[in-house]
Amino acid sequence: SISSSSNLQVNNCGLQLVIHSSSITDKSKPFEFRINKEQSSFHNRLLQHDLEKNYSGRQGDIQHDNTNFGSSSSITFPVLQRTAEEKILNADRLTLERQKLTVCPIIDGEDHLRLLNFQHNFITRIQNISNLQHLVFLDLYDNQIEEISGLSTLRSLRVLLLGKNRIKKISNLENLKNLDVLDLHGNQITKIENISHLSELRVLNLARNLLTIVENLNGLNSLTELNLRHNQVSAIKDVDTLPCLQRLFLSFNNISSFEDILCLADSSSLSDITLDGNPIAQETWYKHTVLHHMMQLRQLDMKRITEEERRMASVAARKEEERKRESHKQTLLKEKKRLTICNIARQWEIQQNRIALVDSLNQDKDNEACQINGSAAYVFPEESRSLDTILSSAVQGLSVLESHLVEVEGDTLCLYGAGALECLDRNWSVQTAGIIVTVSFMFIEFDEIVQVLTKLKIKFPNSVHLKFKETNLVTLQQFNALAQLHHIEQLTVDPQGNPVVNFSLWKYYVLFRLNHFNLQRINGVKVTENDIVMAERLFGILAYVASSELPHYRMLSLFGESRRKQFHYLLEGKGKKSGIGSEESSDNRRNGGESTTRATLNYTTKDFHMEKLEEIKERKTFCQTYVENLVKEAADINMKNESLQKLWPQMFIELVRDAVIEIRNKNSYMKLCLQRITDQKQ
Repeated sequence: SISSSSNLQVNNCGLQLVIHSSSITDKSKPFEFRINKEQSSFHNRLLQHDLEKNYSGRQGDIQHDNTNFGSSSSITFPVLQRTAEEKILNADRLTLERQKLTVCPIIDGEDHLRLLNFQHNFITRIQNISNLQHLVFLDLYDNQIEEISGLSTLRSLRVLLLGKNRIKKISNLENLKNLDVLDLHGNQITKIENISHLSELRVLNLARNLLTIVENLNGLNSLTELNLRHNQVSAIKDVDTLPCLQRLFLSFNNISSFEDILCLADSSSLSDITLDGNPIAQETWYKHTVLHHMMQLRQLDMKRITEEERRMASVAARKEEERKRESHKQTLLKEKKRLTICNIARQWEIQQNRIALVDSLNQDKDNEACQINGSAAYVFPEESRSLDTILSSAVQGLSVLESHLVEVEGDTLCLYGAGALECLDRNWSVQTAGIIVTVSFMFIEFDEIVQVLTKLKIKFPNSVHLKFKETNLVTLQQFNALAQLHHIEQLTVDPQGNPVVNFSLWKYYVLFRLNHFNLQRINGVKVTENDIVMAERLFGILAYVASSELPHYRMLSLFGESRRKQFHYLLEGKGKKSGIGSEESSDNRRNGGESTTRATLNYTTKDFHMEKLEEIKERKTFCQTYVENLVKEAADINMKNESLQKLWPQMFIELVRDAVIEIRNKNSYMKLCLQRITDQKQ
């Protein structure tokens, strides 16, 4: 306690504290906190930080006269109030260092503060600063804080300095998402945790703590400097996931083998590292091995790496490194492809089950249990439950949740998922497009494929083989859509996901409908003359029946279209060079020679069919409305006519009466008529 009329003066860093009071707990008398005009400046640490630049070069006089702490009925915290003149001189910063404070005072009317300095005090808890929501720089270096708290409202905070305290755990930083610098050196922290949300953090200082494992660094996407000097670190994880990390300080720890820091070799951004003071630094192979695995380094143990050192390390390991890198790359690509296809297959299965469920419910809503008969799920060996341990960490960075995949393997274009059809709009090089012979569709609705067949024959003119797997080919009618292609020699329809294959005569229908393509193979089996004859016998009559049912105008349209195609391909054949003209002209003649009767067998997609139904519905509605309006108008006319018939006798009598009255006086009537004629002429 402080006795009556006692004076306590403390002179540190240009600040003077004078307290006049009978007792700290005296309810009647206030005590004063005076800071005299002295020279004061911030510490020179973290000069590289962009916010510090606004203040480190400015060392002016700080006027702190007549600053009062008021007391309430029971004083718990001192209340700081500055005069208007002081606020003008130091509007956005406040320095209270070396004041022997044990608590944070209540800072009244200073909501605009951006910099607050409490370093070199005896504060045990962070409090009374929740109202400073514009604060960007908070320095609590060299205090006695045991827990990080009281910062949840400081969402604008960019720099937080808590070095040399008694903190045991990193916590309560959830709302500081804009934090740029976090200094926690010289504490008692044993584990890195609760910082993965700090995506804007650039500098993290955890030197002189009690860390044994470096982990939980995922999410620190902006971190460029990590200081872990003077800890007990023996293993490092997750550092390779930091895309911007440039400087890593690991001096004076317990790292004894290169395997303990193997993940550092996967970091492409790391340029400076220190490992001096570790057992590994005493090994003869230390420098050569580090340079061998970390070719991107510029400095090692604060010494710049020379070109000679780099050359010696690279020559020794170049061939081995290239081989491993290529092998690793191919393995990752294969794994990414496998996982992507698994994801596409999973989405396809869910979609088909949903469609089957809706169809089943529409057919019989009274059934309690709807039997879903969809295509079998696509099964891949070695499901992603157990990935290879070597790839597990690397594959985490791969984007394996794509909904589609486009891949060119030799002369085959593989399209997985409906989104892959968009690749047909790309600007394919002439060389790449020219080598594509086979196009494979997987996990794509056939109706969606039909919409891009025209693009397919334009983009890949040499494609002669189509493969369908899990495309929901259900009816024979769907094969009619393939007639619009340029040329097909082979057709492969996998039974998986294509129920149409269950029809025993599906191959004969394909041969009949696509007869003008002269198919060579279906599902890998060579087509024979007997197959073509059998197809004609089975389905030949079908084309004539279909054509006989068409309206006359539609048949004329088909004849005209057939003639137009023949003329078009004839012109194309004349325009070709002599070296390739004969072969392509043969193709054109085949394509242009499609039978008109077969052309009547076409395919309408579900969407197009629904559009037609909608159009028919609209026309029906229009016609109905039009007829209703005509009937209504006729009814109105009839009603008017009936009314006229009823009123006409009386109207006729009145007309005759008016005429008799007008001509009763002949002279007056004649004058009136002459006057009317004169008025009309004028």
